[in-house]
Amino acid sequence: MPPLTESTSKVLQNYRRSPLQCVSRSLPRLLQAIAWLLIGFHVQSSAQPVATHEYQLKAAFLFNFLQFVDWPASAFASPEDALSICVLGPDPFGTDLDAVIADEHVGGRRINVQRLAHVDAVTGCHLLFVNLRSQQQLRSALERLKGQPILTVSDATPFAIMGGMIEFVTQNDRIRLRVNLRAATEAQLRLSSKLLRRSEIVGAA
Repeated sequence: MPPLTESTSKVLQNYRRSPLQCVSRSLPRLLQAIAWLLIGFHVQSSAQPVATHEYQLKAAFLFNFLQFVDWPASAFASPEDALSICVLGPDPFGTDLDAVIADEHVGGRRINVQRLAHVDAVTGCHLLFVNLRSQQQLRSALERLKGQPILTVSDATPFAIMGGMIEFVTQNDRIRLRVNLRAATEAQLRLSSKLLRRSEIVGAA
């Protein structure tokens, strides 16, 4: 069992003491903790139902993915560069994604969010949530991004089979992860075993 980080442990302890107070004050951190636990223990066979606000939880997943992926040095112009989460297409997160990453850092890097209307505008992104629903748009976007060191994530079906790297799969009101390991490897991304061991793998490296 992987250990809880100090911040995650404190959030869960506070939540046990006073759930309503914690939720009102620290919802983003609580969501991060829940998503971390799902990745660490129960992603594939989780008994955790999808939250009423589905995209709050998915936003927390995106933040946690940043901690389970290593990018090549070439993905950054300098050691001080931020990690960029980009949303391609209509933004389903609203302010939830901004709230989850507010004041957070991963590996000493700050995190920012970009909203993009077209795949041609994808530049400087490290994690890209693809919210395109037509098969033609998905194929075109994935072909355009193929081999680039960008972690592609979506809840469109069948994103991972088409060459996307991580697909949110909702079954029986539960979120699971489907990972195309080959696509990630070809993009020079290293995915942690903590993420892979609880995911459905559809492409061998």
